Amino acid sequence: MKKAVHISLMLLVVCLFGGSHVFAKEIIRIGLITPLTGDVKTYGESAKNAFNMAIEEYAKKGKYKIQPIITDDRNDPTEGANAALKLITQDRVVAIIGPVTSKVAIPVSEIANANRIPMISGTATNPKVTTSDGKRKPYVFRACYIDPFQGTIGARFALKQVKRKTAAVLYDVGNDYSKGLAEYFRSTFTKGGGTVVAYECYQKDDVDFSGIITKVGTKRPDVIYIPDYYNKVALIAKQVREKGLKGVLVGGDGWDSPELLKIGGNAVVGGYFTNHYSPDRKDPVAEDFIKKYKAKYKVVPDTFAALKYDATMIFLKALDEAKKPNSQEIVKLLGTLKNYKGVTGNMSFDRNGDAVKSVVILRVDKGGFKYVTTVNP
Repeated sequence: MKKAVHISLMLLVVCLFGGSHVFAKEIIRIGLITPLTGDVKTYGESAKNAFNMAIEEYAKKGKYKIQPIITDDRNDPTEGANAALKLITQDRVVAIIGPVTSKVAIPVSEIANANRIPMISGTATNPKVTTSDGKRKPYVFRACYIDPFQGTIGARFALKQVKRKTAAVLYDVGNDYSKGLAEYFRSTFTKGGGTVVAYECYQKDDVDFSGIITKVGTKRPDVIYIPDYYNKVALIAKQVREKGLKGVLVGGDGWDSPELLKIGGNAVVGGYFTNHYSPDRKDPVAEDFIKKYKAKYKVVPDTFAALKYDATMIFLKALDEAKKPNSQEIVKLLGTLKNYKGVTGNMSFDRNGDAVKSVVILRVDKGGFKYVTTVNP
């Protein structure tokens, strides 16, 4: 009897003081690729904040211990590709979250897919992120809709709600995102009975747009579509107004940054853009996220934060539900995603791994971005 009691006490001591390793969670490495410096660093900062918040929330109840590895792509395709290779070959991550922009996400998706590492982007909207020459990249997903849908909705809104019949399109010829949206807008606007009176391109590093704006001005378009990122949009808008053009400015989700108004001022006020989310939307999931994000970071989360949070949480959900924490099991579960209730709305993945979800239209006012309407797929 004394021997049995002695053994029981020994086991109790081991459990209390020496057996903590029994309950240790398996460590899973996840990489984030995002622009923390460069021309769209505000996007990257929002994405990083939301990613970290999702990881912290998961730590309270998830099956695994997540080790996040955050890298800066500087919104440069080469930097993004190098970051992906390092994350896969050296850091041995189980998945990659990101990148933010399509021009970086496309080469990173090729690397992730070739190495059979799941990648899910929150915000990269170009179709080439999840497909190549019409073929599906089975390891790549995204939590946002794609540019054909966004460009189509932008054109229809300009025709039917803004009620304009002529449009000029200004786009960055070297940016897959900008170029793709321009093409889809032009096609839909024309098919809908409108006329694209000018279709002008510029280069990424251009700062003087007086030549093409003067050319566009002779056509007197009712709408000026600028599918680019906030910093370039603000610069072009100021020069458009300085030249006296009165057309309504319309654009895409790249407009979503408080820097748009800081840089563009009154020139961008009155413009409209397609987006994935609005903090004005009445929804319990969104409201809870906004409350937590504001408490932690002291600002209202933008689209890039909301989508990155959704993308990270979707991956973590699949990770927890997988039989084993490996790429093949996780990808199987991601492929079955249906009616996920995220911050940016309900979404399902289609056969290409693209999110099927609604578009919101926002108007630029002096005090910020105001919700106008929602367009369902």
